[in-house]
Amino acid sequence: MYDLAVIWDWVAFAVRWLHVVTAIAWIGSSFYFVALDLGLKKVPHLPPGAHGEEWQVHGGGFYHIQKYLVAPENMPEHLVWFKWESYATWLSGAALLMIVYWVGGELFLLDPTKAELALWQGVLISAGSLTIGWLFYDFLCKSRLGETPTALMLLLFALLVAMSWGYNQIFTGRAALLHLGAFTATIMTANVFFIIIPNQKIVVADLKAGRAPDPKYGKIAKLRSTHNNYLTLPVVFLMLSNHYPLAFATEYSWIIASLIFLTGVTIRLFFNTMHATGKKLWWTWAVTAMIMLVIAWLSTVPGHGSYDEAEARALTPAEERFAAAPGFSDAYDTVIGNCSMCHAREPVWEGIRWAPKGVLLETEADVARHAGQIYLQAAASHAMPPPGAFEMDGEARRVIEGWYKGAKGG
Repeated sequence: MYDLAVIWDWVAFAVRWLHVVTAIAWIGSSFYFVALDLGLKKVPHLPPGAHGEEWQVHGGGFYHIQKYLVAPENMPEHLVWFKWESYATWLSGAALLMIVYWVGGELFLLDPTKAELALWQGVLISAGSLTIGWLFYDFLCKSRLGETPTALMLLLFALLVAMSWGYNQIFTGRAALLHLGAFTATIMTANVFFIIIPNQKIVVADLKAGRAPDPKYGKIAKLRSTHNNYLTLPVVFLMLSNHYPLAFATEYSWIIASLIFLTGVTIRLFFNTMHATGKKLWWTWAVTAMIMLVIAWLSTVPGHGSYDEAEARALTPAEERFAAAPGFSDAYDTVIGNCSMCHAREPVWEGIRWAPKGVLLETEADVARHAGQIYLQAAASHAMPPPGAFEMDGEARRVIEGWYKGAKGG
């Protein structure tokens, strides 16, 4: 039977690929329409109800675009809806979250040094937080705060900071930042699914029935769309953060995540102002650079305990299963001899200051915890150790393979 670990890794890769493709489509269309909306010009002789127009050139042709604040006098026969990009991005992201952080939760989701949770408890917190977060945000938007956008944005930022801190008290640093991204992305897609599209459908239905559409629906949708616009770039950063331990493997990773939301505001403010007025607010880039310097400084604070603390920690049930498997002692020695000079709390390999990907392979608990990744990186493939470092012989790789498959019963 083909190796299930390899199959599962390819499934995760395929879903990640789908998620990236759909995210590109959603972000691309979102940024395009924001730029288009801000760049509309009010010119003489616009059709009744038209707010502005813009001429664009692309792909060898010219496009003439007009925007109606509420709706045109007559409904066009062919109307294109931009919604599936958002839905497909969220659905593929949710699937990837389940594959990596629910099924692989013992490694990627739970941090036994922070909270002693069973996997089902971690999964419940993971799923529940996304739902509760949207409900609370939606409540704020529908309250009187909806009439004061600036105050609402500040409260939204406070909510994100609180969630960043809360996730970091429970999950691994990697999972905490990823979940903050998923939390934000859920708000964005729910805005499209529950607010923006339904409001547009109400306007379309009124138009078809010969009724005058109520402008309030467009105003409500515009508020949610503005939130999505400023949240997009931070979400992209958080989704990429799991590849960079300098972002997640530090004591202050929750502050780093919080500050990233401020860069989303400064960067989008530059482009939104430029599209709307032609004016370039260069100071926003100076502020962004200053925030990133603070983030870089915070990233140098280690996010893991000492070797002695790690050595004294009791193994989790999942770690015990791999530590008790036949061949673990030889596999542990193999990993220590081939991997620990880089994957250590204080790496000794020249030029490496932090363990690559934040993966630590020093104690027995470390090796047992990362059994699946060790197998995929050093046995199922020859990705590790890097070929430029030194060659790991075939016998050492077979030791790891035998130990892992023996623990999995295969």
